[in-house]
Parts: sequence; C-alpha cells; structure tokens
Amino acid sequence: MIKQELLSEVLYAALSRGGDFAEIFCEHTRSNVLSFVDGKIDKINDNVLSGVGIRVFLGERTVYASTSDISREGLLSCAYSVADALSEGKAPISICLTRKKVIDMHPVKINPVSADISQKSDILKSACFAAKEYHPLISQVTGSLAAVKHDILVANSEGLLCEDSHTRTRIAVGAVASENGENQSGSASPGRGMGLEMFDLISPVETGRRAAEQAMVNLRASYCEAGQMTVAIENGFGGVIFHEACGHSLEATQVGVGMSEMCGKLGQKIANEKITAIDDGTIAGAWGSTNIDDEGNPTQRNVLIENGVLKGYMVDRLGSRRMGMAMTGNSRRQSYAYEPTSRMTNTFIDNGPDKNEDIIASIEYGLYAKQMGGGSVNPLTGAFNFAVTEGYMVRNGKICEAVRGASLIGTGSKILQDIDMVGQNLATGQGMCGSSSGSIPTDVGQPLIRVKKITVGGR
Repeated sequence: MIKQELLSEVLYAALSRGGDFAEIFCEHTRSNVLSFVDGKIDKINDNVLSGVGIRVFLGERTVYASTSDISREGLLSCAYSVADALSEGKAPISICLTRKKVIDMHPVKINPVSADISQKSDILKSACFAAKEYHPLISQVTGSLAAVKHDILVANSEGLLCEDSHTRTRIAVGAVASENGENQSGSASPGRGMGLEMFDLISPVETGRRAAEQAMVNLRASYCEAGQMTVAIENGFGGVIFHEACGHSLEATQVGVGMSEMCGKLGQKIANEKITAIDDGTIAGAWGSTNIDDEGNPTQRNVLIENGVLKGYMVDRLGSRRMGMAMTGNSRRQSYAYEPTSRMTNTFIDNGPDKNEDIIASIEYGLYAKQMGGGSVNPLTGAFNFAVTEGYMVRNGKICEAVRGASLIGTGSKILQDIDMVGQNLATGQGMCGSSSGSIPTDVGQPLIRVKKITVGGR
C-alpha cells in the first residue's frame, strides 16, 4: 500500500517529539450491498474506503490521528500533528522495518465483492422469494447481500511490518406477517469470513424460510407473562447474552481502567463449573476471525473461563501497558478513522456435560428462548436487558405455546452462577458489535443452556 521507506520516515516523524512507540495502520476496503424490496432488487451500493491512522504512545498516554491523504506530504503532516500533541523529548535514532509473513488461515475461493452481480442477485432473490412464498400471510419481505474485502497494513517503531486481507459475506432476510391489522416480524442473517462459497454451507432458501417462519410464529403467539422463572436459551445467537453481559467485562478496555465487575478476579471461581468460555479469532472462515489483529498481532484462542474459573482477559497494546499482561490478538477497530481497542472476535460458551433433551425435560415451568435479539449492558455493573425474538413456554418438561414480548433481565456475574446446565449443540450466530472503536463483526455462540432462575419481562 505504502512504500517501506516512506513508512519508516512517517514513524520517525511521529516519534519526533519523544513518544516511546509509534504505529501506522493503513486500510483499503471495498464493499458492496445488494438490497431487495417489494419483490425486486432495489439498489446496489458500492463503496471504497481508504486511509491511514497514526498513533503514538508515551507510557499509558496515547495520541491518535487519521487521514485519507496518503501522499507523502499528507502522511507526514498527520504524523507531525500527533507528535506535536505530545511535545516532549527527542526523536529516536533510527527505525528499521522488517516485513513479517502472515499465514492466511481463511482462504477465499470466490471474491464476493468482484463476483458477477447477476450471480449475487440470484442468491438474494432465492432467499427473499422463499420467505414470500412461505405463507399467504407474509405481507412484506426485505433482504440484503453484503460483501466486504478488507486489506490492511500495520507498521510500528518496533520494526513490525505486515499486511493482511480479510473477506466477509452476509445475507439477511426480514419478513413481516400480517393479519387483522396486526404485524409481526422475523429475521435471519447468517454470515461468514468467506466468499460466495459460503452458500455451499448455508442455503439462501432456508434462510428466507427461517425468517418467514419466525414471523408466523410471532403472529400466532400470545404475550409472555412476567416474573422469575427457569429459562432455557437455545444455541447460536443465544450466546449474545454472554457476549454482552460478560464478554465486554473481560476486555482490557474496561478492565485496564478499573471499570469492570471482573477486575482483580483472575484465578477466582466466577461461574458454574460447567461453564468454559472461549474467545477464538483463529476459527477458519468464521465471521469474527482474522489472521492478525489491527495492531499486527496474530489472533489466537483465548480461554477466558475454564470450568467456572476466570483464566484471562482480552488484551490490546494499551491494555497490556496498563495491566502488565501480554497482548492476546484482540485489538480491533471499524476503520482507520478509529483508534483500536480490545474487542471480542468469536466468543462462545463451549459444549458442556448435559444432554439437550434433559435440559428441557428438567423444566417444570419456564421459558424456552429459541432466538435472542439485541439488548443493552453496563460493563461496570454487568446489568443487562435482552429481547427474546422467538420464545415458547415450557410446562412439565415439554415445549408448549409460543409467546412474544419476553425479555431477560439480570447481571452478568449472577447469570454466570445461575447457568446450571450446559448442553452439547454448540453453534454460533453473527452480529455487529459496537464500542469505542466502532462497529466490528463478531460471532457469538453457545450450546443450549439452562438458567435456573432469571427475571423475565413481559405482560
């Protein structure tokens, strides 16, 4: 992207006022999205994002600036503006960059960004028409097929120089079911860190049908009663609860400044012994995987909780300085316009010892949350609130009538203790996670789990 000699010159300029570490992040991202509305492809958006972010450290202090001007003059101007913000010390003697080979763990067969529009259009139409044809009461279907090719270069004053490329593909279908003036919705949105070969694994037709099925279930559902009860949360996107209520509390972004309920608890039992939780950015083709993080460190498999005991945090460079801990390959950002922070990749509760049928059979009265939606959490207290987008009552060990309007309310530390059964059908769901370094793709996941008691919001 940028010649090595110029990278060294820019790093030298960034350190000219005495910082102890400097870093350049270069990005070129091309993306396109096909949208389906009212029975036809509605529009095609094609975007290119290109620019550079420059960061300087002095101890635990950082200064960051970005620019879309990647000329020599533009880069040096950005570097000197960062250096001037420090206004301390002298320039380094020299900077010698050494190119590091990055092993590609996520090879792409069919580039989704440059693939033929008609091929992508056929895929999206097959999903949306499958949703529309699912039932006569499906009144509206929308859909999208998104593709991203993300190329980065990272260089720093320790001599690191590396480049990487990552590709993502995602299809999303939304369906509305209508009857007697009432409307209820359903959705499905699988994605992978792959090209169009993703559709060898994921059926567009089944994706559309799943969205329409959920809409029809919710149209026929009654409202959920509120109260404390036992809840079984299904696999896949059910893992959003761990991601939000617990995962963010294990990021150095929060832990390093003492703003997490998990501060100072390494080696302590914080969860039921059946829980082992992992963040793994190396899973081939997964939505949240990359070869390297946005500071140039290789991604890795990080065991966060093992048999209920807190084993580690997710740590970026700044968090490493604050906490005195090694970096874990979790530094991420939406684009060059954002300073990176510690973030999750593919985060999940691992398979446990319990049979799935035994989990449902164990519930005398409670809620089966088949599909979870979005929610909110306070990382300092762990307090959360999540919507259940598809739920069913459980009576005497049997899944019964569908209910809607349910939400799960609690705290991360409490739910970790109250998960008392963990099943064996681990699966993941795809989402976009927002934080101080922007919106990034993350996988969440778990097998079917049982929470012995949690507050269920409803009517």
